Amino acid sequence: MSALLDSLASSLDVMAVRDAAGLGPVRRAALDDALRDGLPHSRVEAWKYTPLRALERRSFLPVDAVPALADTTFDDTVLAGIPAPRAVFVNGRFDAGRSDLSGLPDGVSLRPLSEVLRGDDTRASNFLARRFERPDEVFAKVNAALADEGVVLGAEAGVRGETAIHLVFVGVPAEGERAWHLRHRIELKAGAQLRVVEHQLSAGDHRHLCNSLMHVHLGRDARLLHGRVQDESTGATLLHRTDAVLARDAEYRRLDLELGAALSRHELNVTLQGDNARLHANGVLLADGRRHLDTRLGIDHAARDSSCELTWRGIGADRGRAVFHGGILIREGADGTNANLSNKNLLLSEGAEIDTQPVLVIHADEVQAAHGATVGQLDPTAMFYLRSRGVPAEQARALLTAAFCRETLSVIEDAAMRDAIGVRLDASLARSVAAAMAAA
Repeated sequence: MSALLDSLASSLDVMAVRDAAGLGPVRRAALDDALRDGLPHSRVEAWKYTPLRALERRSFLPVDAVPALADTTFDDTVLAGIPAPRAVFVNGRFDAGRSDLSGLPDGVSLRPLSEVLRGDDTRASNFLARRFERPDEVFAKVNAALADEGVVLGAEAGVRGETAIHLVFVGVPAEGERAWHLRHRIELKAGAQLRVVEHQLSAGDHRHLCNSLMHVHLGRDARLLHGRVQDESTGATLLHRTDAVLARDAEYRRLDLELGAALSRHELNVTLQGDNARLHANGVLLADGRRHLDTRLGIDHAARDSSCELTWRGIGADRGRAVFHGGILIREGADGTNANLSNKNLLLSEGAEIDTQPVLVIHADEVQAAHGATVGQLDPTAMFYLRSRGVPAEQARALLTAAFCRETLSVIEDAAMRDAIGVRLDASLARSVAAAMAAA
């Protein structure tokens, strides 16, 4: 057994809610499956470009071993600009003092998973009993065994939420290297509309591990606008997975900005299960420093007249590495599907690396589908144009790089939400360009 899995496995026996909601046997079975399968190696296609040898040798302590960890003191300016309603989690623990759930629309409920597990309604935690069968899903199995906190967010039929709901996850320094496991569910019933922003931030340097899994269920004609900003500590390890299911006429619009962490992997799996379901998902991977960012899309068109529009941009600087897999499956009978994927990437430094793999599998007739990927450098003609008009080299590179990435922000239709996310993107891009210029 690896040191990593050995240390994580020891957490099950000290979990306060191990047997809550009758999940004890389910948790034990999931952990046994994970230990049997072990960590995926480089010959496993889904993990080919993200080796886990270094992570495999590390050990992590559970956060429960630190009393009142959610009360850890840190500079609250990290939360500046994140308004209510917001739910704040510090090192994997719900922080009621820093959260503010006022302003939630009528018909919208938001509860921490820990509260759900302590309640009497076992149906509210049914999603925790999901089984994961593939050998390469080891981190999902570990999550199924150990997740004891997260967000349970629901909207009743017809609810129209005009104010963004913020889910904030902050990593802070603590004694030793800690691991926590979060499980989330967002469920919108028929005709409901919500706006949600996830923030994964750091309040100081740390080397913790966060393993999170989110379920998104959109009912008929529901609409979710979802932004996610990952700007964690340069030593953090993040393993994040989103599984979404869209019913008839549902629409899911999301933006993912991967800006931080040492190792971050996000698997975005979306099943367009109902006719005329629509997905528009954009993202940016900013792999500077020595960070490794891995995004894997699995889009499954299972119904007629569904559509997906996917626009992803990658930046490689210093000795960073960005990995992107864009998989689209159009099943038999999913006639009328319209699917488009664009993945363009910029290399700002000779030591950076970008691996991109667009995959399109079609089993239906009468579809429109296109996918493409490019890796290149900044246009020298555009650079010359800006330099010839007196723009300094660093500023010119920053302008062109920002323009290259900002196209992805168009998926966020809420102007205030888009501008707030754009500020963080611009700051990260400026940092990356400055570092690349200094190393040149």
